[in-house]
Formats: sequence, C-alpha cells, structure tokens
Amino acid sequence: MEQILDIEQLKEILPHREPMLLIEEAITDDNGACKAKYKIKENEYFTRGHFPNNPIVPGVILCEIMAQSCATTVQDEMKGHLALYAGIDKVRFKRMVKPGDLCEIECKLKYKKNIMGRKMFFCSAKLCVEGQICCTGELSFALVPKE
Repeated sequence: MEQILDIEQLKEILPHREPMLLIEEAITDDNGACKAKYKIKENEYFTRGHFPNNPIVPGVILCEIMAQSCATTVQDEMKGHLALYAGIDKVRFKRMVKPGDLCEIECKLKYKKNIMGRKMFFCSAKLCVEGQICCTGELSFALVPKE
C-alpha cells in the first residue's frame, strides 16, 4: 500500500532538522520503493560559498538527499533506531543542480541482512531534475539503537 509522507511525518522517521532535513515529501510503498522531492532554495547554506555568483549544490549534499529518501524505505524498522551511512558505492554525477531546481528522488530497497549483529540495508537511488538524471548511486546503512 502506498503511503504519502509530509514534512511532519518525515520528522517522525528521520532525526534531521532544518537546515539538514533535505526531503519535503515522500511516497513509499510496501515493496521498498520511495519517490521523494526536495526543492533547492535560493539561500541554502551549502550553495552560498559553492560557488559565489554561480551556486551549485555539492555532490555530497545530493548523496545526503538520496540517503534521507532511502531511509524512508525501512521506516517501520527505524522505530527506536537511527539509519547511519555504512557505504556509498558507484556514485555518478551527471548534471549540476542549482537553486530553484526541484529534485525528484527514486530509491529502491535492494536487500537487507544482518552483519555482525547489526541490521543493514542496501538501496539504489537516483536524483533527477526535470526528468534528467543528475546523480545515481548505491547506498548502504546500519540501523543502530538511538541513545
């Protein structure tokens, strides 16, 4: 069943808060897929110095946007846990993202497994603007208990 998550529901799942909460809505399904959105604002802290008079969203921020989207695919398992990056593989940057762009993220939970007593999950993700792929990658996470 599809579930539409607004920003307040996302705050119940993700520990991030502004200015690091980088998805504004998400649609998840029972098959481990998510479609999320985030509009890059004109005054984002990460574009002010990257680069003056030619602001471009840093690649690491694009990866973070994809990561937050991926975390929603295991929202039921996140209760009492944090999803922490374990790896970023095969990341490719194909197009610049700038203030005013609407990022549309598609991610899919590929598989889950326990490694050394930790729940791990592995996702593929892509971030597009106006239907053009800007960034792709495979992301892995460990679920760790909240302290």
